[in-house]
Amino acid sequence: MPQFRIAMRKSIVVIIIFLISSLAVAQERQDRRPSDQGVLQGKVPKTTDRGAVKKKGSDRPPITEYRIIDNSNDTTYVDTTLSIQKDYRFNYLRRDDFGLQPLNNVAQAYNSLIKIEERNHLLPLFGARARHFNFMEVEDINYYSVATPLTELYFKTTFEQGQQLDAFLTINTSPRLNMSIAYKGVRSLGKYKHALTSTGNFRATASYFTKNNRYHLRTHFVSQDLFNEENGGLSFTIAEGEGSSGIEQYLSLGNAESNRRDFAERAGISVNFEDAESILRGKRFYLDHYYSIIKKADSSSNNLAIGHTLDITDKSFQFNQATADTTHFGASYEATALANKVALEDFSNQIYLDFDNQWIGNVRINAGISDYNYGYNTILQLVDQDTGAERNITNRIKGDVQFIGGSYKKRYKGFKIFADGMSIVSGDLDGNYVNAGVGYDFNKKYGAQLSMHDNSVAPNYNFLLHQSDYIEYNWQNDFKNLETRKIKLNIKAHALANIEGSYTTIDNYTYFTKNTDSITTPLQYGESIELLKIKLSQNLKFKWLGMDNTIQYQKVSSGDQVYKVPEIVTRNTLYYHDHWFKRALYLQTGVTFKYYSAYAADGYDPILSEFYVQSESEQTFFEENKHTFGGFPQFDIFFNAKIRQTRIYFKVENFGEAFQQNKEFSAPGYAPRDAVLRFGLVWNFFL
Repeated sequence: MPQFRIAMRKSIVVIIIFLISSLAVAQERQDRRPSDQGVLQGKVPKTTDRGAVKKKGSDRPPITEYRIIDNSNDTTYVDTTLSIQKDYRFNYLRRDDFGLQPLNNVAQAYNSLIKIEERNHLLPLFGARARHFNFMEVEDINYYSVATPLTELYFKTTFEQGQQLDAFLTINTSPRLNMSIAYKGVRSLGKYKHALTSTGNFRATASYFTKNNRYHLRTHFVSQDLFNEENGGLSFTIAEGEGSSGIEQYLSLGNAESNRRDFAERAGISVNFEDAESILRGKRFYLDHYYSIIKKADSSSNNLAIGHTLDITDKSFQFNQATADTTHFGASYEATALANKVALEDFSNQIYLDFDNQWIGNVRINAGISDYNYGYNTILQLVDQDTGAERNITNRIKGDVQFIGGSYKKRYKGFKIFADGMSIVSGDLDGNYVNAGVGYDFNKKYGAQLSMHDNSVAPNYNFLLHQSDYIEYNWQNDFKNLETRKIKLNIKAHALANIEGSYTTIDNYTYFTKNTDSITTPLQYGESIELLKIKLSQNLKFKWLGMDNTIQYQKVSSGDQVYKVPEIVTRNTLYYHDHWFKRALYLQTGVTFKYYSAYAADGYDPILSEFYVQSESEQTFFEENKHTFGGFPQFDIFFNAKIRQTRIYFKVENFGEAFQQNKEFSAPGYAPRDAVLRFGLVWNFFL
């Protein structure tokens, strides 16, 4: 582990030195350049063909020459403006975290207040899902096309002895070849004992097309490692008849004043253990390229292309502990130096035929094969203590599947029709998914869309097979496929609000929970889960004042004993915004109110790095001791500013906790974040 941290620090230092050198050049050029406010506010001047961009004096190419292309080929432009949505995305994940309740340290897990039901995949997912919030998948990687080199630097403070840094650079060596490189590194000691987090996400991309525009290529490489010290949460006891300890002392409800003072010193609070750690690692090489057999000359002609996609992914998750904790995890095979490691190798090849016509639309047919190899290095033999019967826990789930699928897209006079699907036709696993929908845009501000989703896939690998040095954490299951069906309606009314409504049914829902011995175990629900969601989003502005509201209602009408979410999740922001100092500075300041209704939040298991459904005894303990999950307000006060291409952020998080005892939890045993002042910036350099 020390070698990993040293390597990470060296990488960050190299990137910082490179960026400082780039900054010196960029700043010198910017000082000689006239104001670019027209470009940044969307007043785009006319330009020549981007393959022959020429600067007039010190003029910069328009912002439309700095393109971002996602994995589905949707294109946006670099945006250096400051908005309330940018404030929501200024966090460790670099995306809007509405519906996620973080544990107490940066880069720890998040408790999902709003769960994701639909996923477009055919094979089981790798386990340790609590570590995957910041794990970058294929759809999270973007590609670029820029007129001049572009750099973005993100920085934000953390909790005690650490920082967040995300450094990015992209350059077109020619109009047809783009390359980018980026690294996101985070280190945070945390307020509580043994809660250090240290993560790194390295990614590099390249995109290319030939001079005749027939051959196109996009590729990326990603290497990621997400390390967490594990402490099992704050110390308390829920065994029947034993009463409570530890947490009752620190979160005493109106008892001794000294106990409150003890709890104020977070680093002195007892935790369950201080000798465990977990790390998720992953590497991926991805390639997508195609050749146009029939080249599209204009919007009315046809295009026929044949393409190939290659995805090579390796993942591993390891939990280490110096001494076995039999109190919380039961008996173990080893008394010391516990090490549980699982790995997945996934190799996928896919070919596709793409046809595009003005009248028919875009049609794609694809087929492929995936090889998977998940598991451990040893076969485990278990002996039933009651019957003496022996059974083996295998060490591998491996095989291959062949699949076919297709997609269709068409736009016509405001209508948008789309569908896509994939199905396994042979192999050792079954799975399929299909999405379809239709939408209509009355104009740019008003529209509606109706869609449906149907998915059948095997449960995640760690539900099917798990090995551990802890005896009760060994299992092999033959669970049925998880079946998900969802219908969704989106209504867009820009002047009023955007409304999303969905109704979902889930069969064979697979989940973790605690057994009678308080050991986490996987189960499959034998009945259907029915879920209704309604979400309203609006952003209202009047002169210098703005109000942004996001409210979600969700009701589990069947299966609420295993599928637990709060009924109400809301985020409301009231803010002031205006230009100051002759428009040299754009100011944004206000307060954000966050709230979710009380519910029995899922617990966190550090061995699996998974969230589990609370057992009845655990839920009863917290209810009787009046410790709440939700039902309490959270306030953030922020002060943001934009100067040229730099966005500066100051925020007091969880402001209300500075004036009262923190008695709440993000998960059983895990307190939420305390009141803290954090600051940071996002800086773009157009070299």
